[in-house]
Amino acid sequence: MVANEEAAMFIRRKRSGAITYLQIVENHREGGKVRQRVVGTLGREDELREGGQLDGLLASGAKFTENALVLLAHEEGRLEERSKKHIGGPKVFGRLWEETGCGEVIRAHAEERRFGFDVERAVFTTVLHRLFDPGSDRACEVWKESYAIEGAGPLGLQHFYRAMAWLGEALPEKEPGVEAPFSQRFTKNLIEEALFHRRRDLFTNLDMMFFDTTSLYFEGRGGETLGQNGHSKDHRPDLKQMVVGAVLDGEGNPVSSEMWPGNTADVTTLVPLGKRLARRFGVAGACLVADRGMISQETLDWLESPETRRPYILGARMRVQKEVREEVLSRAGRYHVIHGERQTSKDPSPLKVKEVQVGERRYVVCHNEDQARKDVEDRRLILASLEEQMKKGDKALVGNKGYRRYLKAVGSRFEIDRDKAEAEARFDGKWVLRTNTDLPTSEVALKYKQLWMVEDLFRSVKSLLTTRPIYHKCDETILGHVFCSFLALILVKVLEDRLRDRDMDYEWARVIGDLNELQEVDLEQDGKRFLLRVGETGCCGRVFLASGVAIPPRLRRA
Repeated sequence: MVANEEAAMFIRRKRSGAITYLQIVENHREGGKVRQRVVGTLGREDELREGGQLDGLLASGAKFTENALVLLAHEEGRLEERSKKHIGGPKVFGRLWEETGCGEVIRAHAEERRFGFDVERAVFTTVLHRLFDPGSDRACEVWKESYAIEGAGPLGLQHFYRAMAWLGEALPEKEPGVEAPFSQRFTKNLIEEALFHRRRDLFTNLDMMFFDTTSLYFEGRGGETLGQNGHSKDHRPDLKQMVVGAVLDGEGNPVSSEMWPGNTADVTTLVPLGKRLARRFGVAGACLVADRGMISQETLDWLESPETRRPYILGARMRVQKEVREEVLSRAGRYHVIHGERQTSKDPSPLKVKEVQVGERRYVVCHNEDQARKDVEDRRLILASLEEQMKKGDKALVGNKGYRRYLKAVGSRFEIDRDKAEAEARFDGKWVLRTNTDLPTSEVALKYKQLWMVEDLFRSVKSLLTTRPIYHKCDETILGHVFCSFLALILVKVLEDRLRDRDMDYEWARVIGDLNELQEVDLEQDGKRFLLRVGETGCCGRVFLASGVAIPPRLRRA
């Protein structure tokens, strides 16, 4: 039995040779110091245990405390469990929901309409469902019954659908100066703007805006207009899809989500996005950072124009753009080392950079030695495999994208293009950026590398939150469905930041799993109801601490 040194009175062990005695000890103060005095000796521990006297003594004492009596009765199986509900997720994410302003903003906008149900509670329940049991929205109605979500009791499936339709409802006004399909505004836009300006008043790095797109496919027809066939990043060209864009600020906080028909080309998105960001969030001076898929001459002309000039860092297409391929990559010059070779697995990837000026155009060439070695080895393996496969016949190889890049037609046959393989070596471990900023070369490269934040966000949307595939049939519910995942990611980012600030490095699956284990059991004893907390395991307590939420007491009156 372990003594609690902070208690006024407790039981402790006292050894005397080979014999251990149990004593009742009391803390008291003498001269400003805490001292202990023995109130009484209960006897030898081994004899008390063997004779069952210790259990009887503790049970006798438990009669004088209601909580202890309930706990004892529950442990002995004498109390019926009325219900058991998960409380970890609702408490932690409920706090973050309010602290980020999500609850307040949604309530404020929903008050303008008479829905006859609590829209904010329906949205929060849907968001929590995405975090803990992602899947079909139809399952949310049943799922919520095992979670202690305040105010969610009366909600049914129709309420969740109506809430999502409201989030994706088109507004009468359009974005001025922006062409379709990028000009339409929705309820979700109002929420994004209110959340951004609320956070901006407190802390926000506005010098950078990171943008990227992905695609989400539909199992059904994909709404009235959103579902279109286009370039599928999911490798499902057989299904209709929509294009989803995400904007993050310089600290990696989700700012806005953009959703367009599935046949929208990436190269057409950056200009209207820039116009929308300037008006919606007042960030005309923020540097736009985007991948090479966003580059077109029209985009560059708009970004460079004196009337609409925006700072930018864009990935360049090394193999496609002649100026980059033949001039930028051919220029001699010394690289500046940002990160050297890794000494440990936690060290950043090696990176060195150099600047190349072509006329008034500024380029930054980046090189990663680790990636270069990997590119060399990958190419060697492809060529070796290609040689083996060609012995079996060359026609079937054309359908393999990895093989096709190193093949050339010679009459009616195909041969390995050795010159092409050798030319590919100049691209090993490299990528090229174009920018009109005055940022140091190293900072240009490092800012561009932060695009991984958007890529990580899309991975979370697609896998962690299981946004795809989408089964909804109406545009507005589809938009609301995806936006609920966006709101979930806001909560994920805040919690991850708080854990990181406390040097708590946990896998997200573990965080969710341990939070989900925490439950409260509804018990009844002598006509009185009690809530018993069970299942505090793993990192649950530390996640509560990081989020600023107190774990409920072990037992409390209902």
